Amino acid sequence: MEIVSSVEEVRSWVKAWRREGLSVGLVPTMGYLHEGHKSLIVRAVAENDRVVVSDFVNPTQFGPGEDLASYPRDIEADARLCEEAGAHLIFHPGPEDMYAPDFCTWVDMQKLSENLCGRTRPIHFRGVCTVVSKLFHIVAPDRAYFGQKDAQQLAIIRRMVRDLNFDIEIVGCPIVREADGLAKSSRNTYLNAEERRAALVLSSAVFLGREMMEKGERDAAAVLSAMRACIEKEPLARIDYVDMVDAFSMQPVTRAEGPVLCAMAVYIGKTRLIDNFSFEG
Repeated sequence: MEIVSSVEEVRSWVKAWRREGLSVGLVPTMGYLHEGHKSLIVRAVAENDRVVVSDFVNPTQFGPGEDLASYPRDIEADARLCEEAGAHLIFHPGPEDMYAPDFCTWVDMQKLSENLCGRTRPIHFRGVCTVVSKLFHIVAPDRAYFGQKDAQQLAIIRRMVRDLNFDIEIVGCPIVREADGLAKSSRNTYLNAEERRAALVLSSAVFLGREMMEKGERDAAAVLSAMRACIEKEPLARIDYVDMVDAFSMQPVTRAEGPVLCAMAVYIGKTRLIDNFSFEG
């Protein structure tokens, strides 16, 4: 496995693979990899001849006052995990490799980015769409792999691929959880012991909401009210949002008549965590 930092090096590797007739998978990440990322890489390895993992903390998706400077980074540990999972190449650029000093071209999206995380992080998905588009152009993969924990991001990327005619298959992979239910996240490292215990309120609310819907509840207000009440019992938790939206349009629904996404963002202390579940209706 190789680690490269320049666009030219990645393209050189991919062109060589293409000359051999090999298929290429891409796993875009912001590094500080965990078992959730590893599950994406393992699947990509199973479905492609060669796999590129991008390891880049993308500055354009962080807003003012967010955790860009403190976001955890450990390329050595990331490399070990990638090698164990069978990846072939890590693309580990710096901001200067991805963005020229006079960079001024953006990929933006309306509607799907207006609710959930987009409501309180207004520039976030512009940065996501732009960097993912760049990675798609640089690597030109056959398939790209994203986790369903970032369900709104996954829906946005699928729509971007459709709208902009990228010839890439987008593969969504299940949420990976700790043994006690907490969704794996690089930001979990911010939590102290008390906050780590308190963070279980997110998965508790997810499991409660899913159970209600599996038992027949279709009224969004009833499900969301129960989930919010569950979260509000935890003194360290502060709700950013708990919403139910159409799984394709990301627009709010009042009843779960078709595929829906029930998603949340909750602050545990100063750390913002997300979780969700999907329901087919």
